[in-house]
Amino acid sequence: MSQCRHAPDCQTATLELLNYREVCLPAKHVQVLRESSSVSEGEEESEGVNLVAHETDSHTHYIAIQRNSKYYRSMRLPSRGKRKPSREAMHTRCATGSLKNNEPVKEPLNVLSQKGSPSPVSSDDKATLEELWIQRIIQNIAKRLIVKATAKPLLKSDFAFSKTRLLYQEYRDKSTRQEIETRRLQDSQTDPEESSPSEETPPEAEPTNTTENKAPPQISLLRNSNSRFNLWQDLPEIRSSGILSILQPDEIKLQEAMFELVTSEASYYKSLNLLVSHFMENERLKKILHPSEAHILFSNVLDVMAVSERFLLDLEQRVEENIVISDVCDIVYQHTVNHFSVYITYVSNQTYQERAYKQLLQDKPAFREVISQLELDPKCKGLSFSSFLILPFQRITRLKLLVQNILKKVEEKSDRENTALDAHKELETVVKACNEGVRKMSRTEQMISIQKKLEFKIKSVPIISHSRWLLKQGELQQMNGPKTSRTLRTKKLFREIYLFLFNDLLVICRQIPGDKYQVFDSAPRGLLRVEELEDQGQSLANVFILRLLENADDREASYMLKASSQSEMKRWMISLAPNRRTKFVSFTSRLVDCPQIQCVHPYVAQQPDELSLELADVLNILDKTDDGWIFGERLHDQERGWFPSSMGEEILNPKIRAQNLKECFRVHKSDDSQRRKLGSRNRQ
Repeated sequence: MSQCRHAPDCQTATLELLNYREVCLPAKHVQVLRESSSVSEGEEESEGVNLVAHETDSHTHYIAIQRNSKYYRSMRLPSRGKRKPSREAMHTRCATGSLKNNEPVKEPLNVLSQKGSPSPVSSDDKATLEELWIQRIIQNIAKRLIVKATAKPLLKSDFAFSKTRLLYQEYRDKSTRQEIETRRLQDSQTDPEESSPSEETPPEAEPTNTTENKAPPQISLLRNSNSRFNLWQDLPEIRSSGILSILQPDEIKLQEAMFELVTSEASYYKSLNLLVSHFMENERLKKILHPSEAHILFSNVLDVMAVSERFLLDLEQRVEENIVISDVCDIVYQHTVNHFSVYITYVSNQTYQERAYKQLLQDKPAFREVISQLELDPKCKGLSFSSFLILPFQRITRLKLLVQNILKKVEEKSDRENTALDAHKELETVVKACNEGVRKMSRTEQMISIQKKLEFKIKSVPIISHSRWLLKQGELQQMNGPKTSRTLRTKKLFREIYLFLFNDLLVICRQIPGDKYQVFDSAPRGLLRVEELEDQGQSLANVFILRLLENADDREASYMLKASSQSEMKRWMISLAPNRRTKFVSFTSRLVDCPQIQCVHPYVAQQPDELSLELADVLNILDKTDDGWIFGERLHDQERGWFPSSMGEEILNPKIRAQNLKECFRVHKSDDSQRRKLGSRNRQ
């Protein structure tokens, strides 16, 4: 008899699946496993199973069975509270087919799943029930071993990752759109009696015989007719192996989440390769660009592509090991710690990259012409050159979300959960470093630009500082004259002023010719107070009072300011005095059932107090205005800011909102300080 190449794995699977409860399985039952899983002579499947039975029999006489098995939940727990059949009823229903060719077996199988008239069971029947129950476990083990013995490792040619047709921009867009549609479908199930599809079904509620004849769960992942393979469960090897009828639905969802991480990395590498081969190495473009310009434009993209290639190879190797993916987060963790620092370098250069690209388009017509021609190539599929340049920043952020998706599906308090938490923590560190690099470069450029525009009518205040950044700037209307003149029909009741609000300083200016601003007052941000003015007619709508407890002249000053809209007034009041409660600020995020919204249109922030949104982002609604603005907190990173309400759709199903919050806390549970910050971070 030839030895089965899957024998060690099969033996391991046997030991794992027999973790049922603290009883012992006698060696005679191993023979039942051999008999119930027998196939025709000469087939490799039979040899593999018999070998496993032989090895199991030769190495140990007893196999411990524990209560934490999936078979305990699927076959024992659903029977609680039900009346068990009598011994006579059992013997009348014990005839079943074997696992192969429907051959009869001498001992009954599937007894516990048979339906019939219930009858009480005496204490004398417990031993027989226990034996039949163990035989049922053996049958399920045999079925799994047959699948494992017949399944072949997936080869790279089976997946054809290197031949993926989708560019990463397409893959990412389709995936997020599908995520939005899935959440819409879940949200439409508003019946409070219905169970949310996102919620986990407790073991007691699982139907009997869940491992047999169950349809694969509907997975909300990428489906595209142009891709060779879309989902893990769509692979021919998966379909033919029968593994979908054995794995639990939650495990299938986890397999899909891990598979998406791998396939999306393949698509990302394809796009990176196109950026390098089609744009960066184009001979015409090389002649136009000076080496320093090319360095700023493409930065260290070659290093980024090399890291992606090494990462993808390790992921492919893991997928090829077995039809059931063991884990990918351990690979993500290792590469994040050892290699992903190249993303920080690339992303930190984004400010200079964008500026250089705009300058080249403006100053070099030849560059603009070549780029336009390269973008028209069918390889680019209508995508712009700039969409390729921002790929690394998009990928490192998306990779963190993909690990979050895996983390939500792994079993709690398991090794895979710990690995996913470690990978997510390291990715979050890299993403924060990337964001901080972008902000640092952008803030430095911005502060230098503002300093050049200011002319001080009062004592000069140094603007540029490493610890200072701009929070908000804009024009407001200041009321002329004393308060008693508010009702007078003067020619001009208000005049324009311009405010620069930094994280620690307010500068009040008037705009003068030459794109300059004359500073006539200032105050530390901590000494600002705001007060809403009661509505006294159309001319005084959206008016609030700003008090400087100590201004540039070391005295108290007061300004009556008018905003262009209600949302603009609220945004200014919250920015000027973030620690002062006003009737506008609801802080509803402290409630258990906070209103939520999902992003259905991407949004790029126009002001420092605004929040850029990506498709499928989920946010808590902290405040909203009547003219269409929302102040929200994004769940996956707790960033806060304003955005137009037209960018999202409110989530109405309370069960979905509760599930989103539960997943948010689970993702960040490894960082206790993160929990304490959920209700107070980024209020400025």
